[in-house]
Amino acid sequence: MEQSIPVYREEQELSNLALADRATEARKLILDMAATPTGCHVGGSLSAIDLLVVAYAKYGHDKSTSVILSKGHAAAALYAALYVYGKLPSNPAESYGKQGSLYTGHPNHKLPGIPFATGSLGHGVAYAAGWALAQKLRGTGGLGIAIGGDGELQEGLVWETAQIAQARSLANFVYIVDCNGGQNDGHVDDISPIRNLKERFEAFGFAVREIDGHRHDAIFSAITPDRERPLAVLARTVKGKGVAAFEGNPDAHYAKIPANLAKRWKVNLS
Repeated sequence: MEQSIPVYREEQELSNLALADRATEARKLILDMAATPTGCHVGGSLSAIDLLVVAYAKYGHDKSTSVILSKGHAAAALYAALYVYGKLPSNPAESYGKQGSLYTGHPNHKLPGIPFATGSLGHGVAYAAGWALAQKLRGTGGLGIAIGGDGELQEGLVWETAQIAQARSLANFVYIVDCNGGQNDGHVDDISPIRNLKERFEAFGFAVREIDGHRHDAIFSAITPDRERPLAVLARTVKGKGVAAFEGNPDAHYAKIPANLAKRWKVNLS
């Protein structure tokens, strides 16, 4: 758990190098949480961490904007991202999953920076759209940003929310989909293939941008909202990104790893 996280400062330059450093430190924290007695949803956390790191870098200081992790099982990534930006009171890996700890396996709204608990898939998408609608009605200019998964798109609530978002012209709603191709039981394409995803969102009235979900500059540019329509950002990612044994492996959806192995993999991330 020997993390050395620099204190975040608002004036820090948002360079690719700075973002890469944050993402690397966050990945190390995720591995530490995977090395706890409970383990964690490590594959999806590693695929989503770049999205979270960039979203907080760009919008983390705007109190009228809310970043909501809808794929709540990847809570380890959320805690890691919040911690590397100095928004959490303690290192989440030190008590993750322990009885009585606030660092639970799904996002805990009792922690700073987490407005909603998102245990059930799809709910975070609706929360973010609701937040966007509230900000639109208040005229604050704030955004509702949801980060979900491609397996999560099998939830009907996602598409019900998309319908409401276009009906209310929520141009301040940004839905980032972590398209890592995997879910709890295997590959998305083997379970419930989602064809023509870009066209699907366009049919619901969304602007759509497709990006490499591990390129920080691409993420930073893509999550700027559309001026007229809700925005879907389809981020192509690799499940388990950064750890060769996990990359593209659906068995890495949830894992408990030995501490010595986590230490070795962390060195390889540096």
